[in-house]
Amino acid sequence: MVNQIGKASPADSQKQFASFLKDSINKVNQAQIQSDIATNKLANGENIDLHQVMIASQKGSITMQATIEIRNKVIEAYQEIMRMSV
Repeated sequence: MVNQIGKASPADSQKQFASFLKDSINKVNQAQIQSDIATNKLANGENIDLHQVMIASQKGSITMQATIEIRNKVIEAYQEIMRMSV
């Protein structure tokens, strides 16, 4: 819900963030699954070009690396906030 000033409540913001995070993780997972499917097709001798397999593999790898780096930065920021004295 949006209050009268036009700002979302903290609960709504948390739900939106959780939904965004879940969607993003699902996209990373889909990239990994597509990479696995392409690799399995190539290994089984199915009709798939090597460049398609390599592109799918790199997309999966890059999205996973980016996700890990974002997670590391979030944890680092959280730890820095926890060290602050108020």
